[in-house]
Amino acid sequence: MSDRQMTTERKPQAKLRQDIDENLKRVFDDALEDEIPDRFKQLLAELKAKEAKK
Repeated sequence: MSDRQMTTERKPQAKLRQDIDENLKRVFDDALEDEIPDRFKQLLAELKAKEAKK
């Protein structure tokens, strides 16, 4: 494989990695904005109460 072929193959891979990074960041940022469901908050409160009793 020539150097030119390797370079042209790396460009799509680099672009793909950049796209994946951007999409993962977007999903992570969106997840941070989501509110915690009430049921989950209740479970956390129950766990804290059990730990406090120990």
